[in-house]
Amino acid sequence: MRRRIIFTVILFIVIIVPLGGYLAAGSIIYNQLTSVTPHCNNRADDLDNFPESFDLLNDDDASAYFMPDYSRVSFPSRDENITIAGWYVPATESPETAPAVILVHGLGSCRHAPSVLLPAGMLHRNGFNVLMIDMRDHGDSTIEDGRYAAGTEEYQDVLGGWDWLIAVNNIPAERIGLLGVSLGGGTVLIAAGEEPRVAAVWEDSSFANIADAIDAEVQRNGYPQFLTSGGLLMGRLMSGDDITSMSPLEGVEKIGTRPLYITHGTADTRLSVQYAYDLAAAANANGNPVEPWIVEGMDHVQAMFNFPEDYETRLIAFFTEHLGV
Repeated sequence: MRRRIIFTVILFIVIIVPLGGYLAAGSIIYNQLTSVTPHCNNRADDLDNFPESFDLLNDDDASAYFMPDYSRVSFPSRDENITIAGWYVPATESPETAPAVILVHGLGSCRHAPSVLLPAGMLHRNGFNVLMIDMRDHGDSTIEDGRYAAGTEEYQDVLGGWDWLIAVNNIPAERIGLLGVSLGGGTVLIAAGEEPRVAAVWEDSSFANIADAIDAEVQRNGYPQFLTSGGLLMGRLMSGDDITSMSPLEGVEKIGTRPLYITHGTADTRLSVQYAYDLAAAANANGNPVEPWIVEGMDHVQAMFNFPEDYETRLIAFFTEHLGV
């Protein structure tokens, strides 16, 4: 009897206590790395930005990109019980026949972000309809659980916008493209992989293999890498999210030979430029001759602000070629 008690105590000390500590640490990591402050408050300064008037991160004059005629819209995600908020800006001329692009923000941001409004303005002044959305748990869309799921859930929000453009605005599927920055870039790659009728995708500064990105994020926040698995496990237990179930890299493989544009800065301190090379390599391996635009010296999603003319030229050429005018 005494031996059994000693064995139980040893078992508790050697296995149960460390396991409990590991899971507790995993819970902390999961909470810190996936929590999103609702209503775009992670970037509170952006809330003064609207299509008709917005500021750029480098304080350049943005008036040439303003979009005064827009509507607040909402529509269902492809996921039940999720409503997506957005702004729809019809093309100035012949909106009923113009192509459309859906623009998707990054983590902790929303459609008020300059990194959404600027490319939207570039597209709009060149004859495109544009739809800017808030993904779930961001901006004015449904707050589901206050966490992001690395695109594994949010891609359905993007496709809800894609469905809305077709059903409400009668835009043909072959005339609709997707544009995403950072988390939004990864999300649109997943969305296009899951919806084979998406015509063209532009991604700026996305991650690639989600497992690699999670490891990098854990280390960037000062945690030991071996705690990554604990964080993923606690994510499944706490919210039911399996953020490794889908990946932008897999999305690129599913996109196949459909039009894809990849851009990233060499000085990105948030998501490594290596991800752009990984995504391009996956595209090339599937017969898609993508050559990424790697912008020297640019930090995360900065090329559009520092080289707006070059960015706009490339952006318009890509979507015009693949969506029409």
